[in-house]
Amino acid sequence: MCTVTFIPTSNGFIITSNRDERVARERAITPMEYEIDGCKITFPKDPQAGGTWIANTDNKVIVLLNGAAEKHEIKPYYLKSRGLIVLELASSSHSLNLWDAMDLEAIEPFTIILWENNKLHQLQWNEIEKSKVEFAINSHHIWSSSTLYPKEIRAKRENWFTHFLANNQKLDEEAILNFHQLKEKTNSEYGLQIERNNELKTVSITQCLITSESIKMSYLDLME
Repeated sequence: MCTVTFIPTSNGFIITSNRDERVARERAITPMEYEIDGCKITFPKDPQAGGTWIANTDNKVIVLLNGAAEKHEIKPYYLKSRGLIVLELASSSHSLNLWDAMDLEAIEPFTIILWENNKLHQLQWNEIEKSKVEFAINSHHIWSSSTLYPKEIRAKRENWFTHFLANNQKLDEEAILNFHQLKEKTNSEYGLQIERNNELKTVSITQCLITSESIKMSYLDLME
């Protein structure tokens, strides 16, 4: 929920997500298929709130990042977990229409990356207004959570991503997974895989391989 990449390949797309979370938080349940409102959805479940940070159906992938464009002040109470918003959008037959109609008052700011019907959108809520931006599916993209990474660090990560793309002719699942495990040698707080005083760290990496035939999710638990 804190670093996401989107990479087009010769036969589809690969979406990969790093989850940075408090070590003390209960570990997520390994991805399984669930049926919600008649829709079959695959996702790793957060046992604390029942939601998720990444989910896929047969025609969409939805990924959550904490925060909108810039870091916000955390309030003492929010109405609903952002991970439940992911499942609401995933189970909808018209995710963008639902997004337009959603009332997000008293929900903490977030960013959602939505790939659906061969289109890629960024959806954001900043506590004041919603936004919706379409991204090119023939380009590579990286997002980092504004709550954990200030603007200059997000720019540095974009440079790492550009360097990775320029130096890897074979952009397959393994190469991208290795990139998502990159550790910054001089600062363990800001690599792609982070560790902050053994309190906050990258606990898992989830990857969705999208082809014309299927969407397959794989899951790497870094706490094992």
